[in-house]
Formats: sequence, C-alpha cells, structure tokens
Amino acid sequence: MKILVCISNVPDTTTKITFTNDNTQFNTAGVQFIVNPYDEIALSKAIELCEGGKGTVTVINVGDSSTDPTIRKALAIGADDAVRINAAPRDAYFTAYQIAEYAKTDNFDMILCGRESIDYNGAQVAAMIGEFLDIPSISIIKKLDFDGNTATIEREIEGGKEILTVTGKFIASCAEGVAEPKIPNMRGIMSARTKPLQVIEAKEVATVGKVIAFETPAPRGAVKLVPAEETEKLIDLLHSEAKVI
Repeated sequence: MKILVCISNVPDTTTKITFTNDNTQFNTAGVQFIVNPYDEIALSKAIELCEGGKGTVTVINVGDSSTDPTIRKALAIGADDAVRINAAPRDAYFTAYQIAEYAKTDNFDMILCGRESIDYNGAQVAAMIGEFLDIPSISIIKKLDFDGNTATIEREIEGGKEILTVTGKFIASCAEGVAEPKIPNMRGIMSARTKPLQVIEAKEVATVGKVIAFETPAPRGAVKLVPAEETEKLIDLLHSEAKVI
C-alpha cells in the first residue's frame, strides 16, 4: 500500500499576525512555522495503516526551501520519503493542481490530508485534488479503517454519523479522532536527516484568484460591568449597543 499525505507549513498558533506590502502579504518575519495540526492527524493515520511493513508513506508540500524544516519534521514523525513542489502556494487551486499532477506520476492507493489548514481555513484542497484526479473525495472524516482494497470511513453529519465504504483510490480530509498525533522520537529525528526529499518544479497553471487585501479582526471593546440590581440598564445596553436583542 502506498499513501500520499499532503502537509501544509503554517504559523504556530501563538504567532501574532501582521501583513506587509499594503496588507497583501503575510509578514513571515520572526514567525515560527509548524506542520499543520490537522495534517499531522492525517500523517499519523497513514503511518498507523502502514506499520509492520504494510506500506509506505510519502509526504508532499507545496512551498519554497523555507518549508524544508517542516517537511523534515514529518519525516521524523515516520514518513518514508518526501516531495516538495518548489513554489509558493498562492491559493488552494494552485496547490491542489500541483499535488494532483504529482500524484498522477505514482500509483498511490490513497491520499490523506487535514480537514483544513489553520492559516486560511479554506477546506478546499482535498475536494479539488479529487476532482483533478477523478477519484472519490470524502471530507472531514472522523474514522478510517482499511481492509484489503476497501476503506470504511466514518463522518459526522447533523443528527448522527455517516458510514461509507470506498473501493479503490480516494482522497480524504481528516479531522480530530482519526488518529492521535505522533511525537518524533530521537531515532526518528536522526533518521529524518537521511530520508529522501525530492524537489520538483511546479507546473504552469492559470491564476484564478487574487488577494486584494488582508484585514485583522477589529479589537474587542472594553468590558462594561453592570450591577446585578440594574437589570433595566443591562437590557438597554444589550439592545442599544450590543444589538443582540
């Protein structure tokens, strides 16, 4: 079994977000980057499925050389090899196209990724890859079992659960519960230095979107404390200022 896992290079959740170039680009100065947490779940599941010599796990990232430490961490966690498509991931369409073009060159049994990246939260890449490759795409899965050539997948839906079976190749985006994220051990960290990391150039693809500007959320206003006995004042504030009633 061969599994391809898509990983994103994202800012640590404690990062203070700022923008440059007239608010059109994310400011990377002083930012600590990590493997996207949802992608770590997907990677951990792929490694679990391939344990005991049952298969191999390849991680793929679209990014420049600055993402190599993130890729090496994925190798330290347990991936067998890695591919970096040498280009800035300008949007979801571009990223999905590059990954799909690479996937066409190898016979992967399944492709896994996180439900979304924690920087843009778009949740678009998996579905686009499925469309490019003309394979089933299952979004935001909570459980995955694989037996022979058939995958049993569980998703949460409004009011219950949905259980699907998929035969043949597919792509799935993973959420919490699919697997417990693995922590690299010393052996994994040392072996990651020598595991293969292939760098390939990006394919030409049309630009379908353009960033006009980024905006940060408006700062929260000051808290107003209302004495418990002044109920009418509280109601007035909720009506006139908060506008929630």
